[in-house]
Amino acid sequence: MVFGRSDRRIRPEAAPVALKVLVAGGFGVGKTTLVGAISEIKPLRTEELLTEASRPVDDTSGVEGKRTTTVAMDFGRITLRDDLVLYLFGTPGQDRFWFLWDELAQGALGAVVLADTRRLADCFAAVDYFERRGIAFTLAVNCFEGAARYPEEAVREALDLDPEVPVVMCDARERESVKEVLVSVVEHALAAGITARRPATV
Repeated sequence: MVFGRSDRRIRPEAAPVALKVLVAGGFGVGKTTLVGAISEIKPLRTEELLTEASRPVDDTSGVEGKRTTTVAMDFGRITLRDDLVLYLFGTPGQDRFWFLWDELAQGALGAVVLADTRRLADCFAAVDYFERRGIAFTLAVNCFEGAARYPEEAVREALDLDPEVPVVMCDARERESVKEVLVSVVEHALAAGITARRPATV
């Protein structure tokens, strides 16, 4: 007889579900800040200093103090629950790096489109990109200090968003605020997927 042996079978714990979420928006809107505020690991950043040669290409109006720019992506990870992990991929904002978006978007559950009311038109490209590809997204208005505050409906109307697209106000520097945005993305994307799979009724 072997002492200490248990007949109970040890069941391996199920691996958490990993989901991919993109963080997109215009140049200087706060994408790198958002990923850094929420990531539980040291975020991967591909920032380079802005040079005088890039000044005519990168419109810094409204963000004159910006000194760096993302040239490939930002990457971070956040565990929302024991069984749910989000991998965050921040896209570059300048149009000369948009060729990277298709690679980054592969396999994405959904996206955050980060907006600045001072430069609202800068997020049109991201909104159009995700609408055309059928990727569910949440529009998150980054509430910069000194920027005018507008009600949700005013932002929705200005961007001509579909009624089902969530619009939330956030502070990209605050972890809990960013977490609320990500929860909105996951809930919206899952609801959109369920609706898409539901058979049509006569």
